[in-house]
Amino acid sequence: MNNTIKLAVASALLAAASSASAAGGIVAGDWTLDVGGVVNAYYTSTKTAGAQAVSNITTGLLPNYLAVSGKTRQNDLDVGFNISINPGASTIASGKQSSHQENRQAYLTFGDASWGSIKLGKDLGIYASDAILNDMTLLGVGRGAGVLAGNTTTLGRIGGGFMYADWKAQAAYTTPNFNGLSATFGATQAWNHDGAGGVDAAATTLRGGGEPAFEAKASYAFAGDVSGKVWASGISQNMQLTSSVNKTSSAWDLGANVNMAGFGLTGYYGEGKGTGTVVQFSQAYTNANAKRDSSDWYVQATYALPGVGTKLGVSYGESQLDGVTAGSDDNFNDKTNEQITVGAYHPITKHLNLVAEYTEFDSKVDYVTATDTSSKGKTISLGAILFF
Repeated sequence: MNNTIKLAVASALLAAASSASAAGGIVAGDWTLDVGGVVNAYYTSTKTAGAQAVSNITTGLLPNYLAVSGKTRQNDLDVGFNISINPGASTIASGKQSSHQENRQAYLTFGDASWGSIKLGKDLGIYASDAILNDMTLLGVGRGAGVLAGNTTTLGRIGGGFMYADWKAQAAYTTPNFNGLSATFGATQAWNHDGAGGVDAAATTLRGGGEPAFEAKASYAFAGDVSGKVWASGISQNMQLTSSVNKTSSAWDLGANVNMAGFGLTGYYGEGKGTGTVVQFSQAYTNANAKRDSSDWYVQATYALPGVGTKLGVSYGESQLDGVTAGSDDNFNDKTNEQITVGAYHPITKHLNLVAEYTEFDSKVDYVTATDTSSKGKTISLGAILFF
């Protein structure tokens, strides 16, 4: 069950040119083609303070996913491609049909085990990608089902322990695997700054001043009676805030996952300067173009019950955005999102898993002069996820 989940999650989010199917693929001329993906849906009930509970039937943190991939060996190169579509399982809040759909991946790869591989196209971002890939709510809902009805996915733990890696056009190089040690370096499409007012601060200029973002990560995976992975990643991007103001935003993170005798433990921490919170570059700068500092962390413990395969888990995390007090540019000291999730994930076949989760989320603002605020929400979710 664990191998099936790992294969499916890796295919759904990283989508390496290898197949999402375990069957070996279809031979078509020089190519081996495969079709694979994920289908999931959950009943959710979200209750916020002072409001009536909102119920939805929605996709979880993983999108529904259908991918066609191919691979071949030509002229001493391993060549591959992956194209995916990601339809949501929700309708809009009014109950009418909606057309929420994403195309998260479309890329080609080429390389060789002796020198590494190159990826060109759209895929999961490099910075903070391992934070979401090790989040247990990847198989469930986490938070956001009450306010994201009709969207392609829910939020999981995004913004309550780590920043979203997002799906980016990129040109990336990955080194060969040196006994578990590997690294990836890439230039990715730069994002605009999403200001405190919810609009682009530099709408008339090119993203990042016309320059790409630069991202990198390194990881070491190990196996045996004790298995796991440690990683570090970072991002740097020029931000053209006005026609005459350019600044550099940057962030880094560290994480580790360790598994032994059915127990799993994950720890994660990251910091940013001018990279914002929840999604990259959201509220990253003040109206006076001052950088806001941010931090994210979460801890997670899981246990797979012997004999039945049910995985039980609990995780807690926080994301914080610091205010800038110089010149009274901000009226808050910090904004903090806290989240705790308890979940059970049970395989009823090798491809189909039942999921039950309970999540509490609290978004707090510590104001300089005004009364502090706290916005709390609770989400219960029940559903199933199918890998094929």
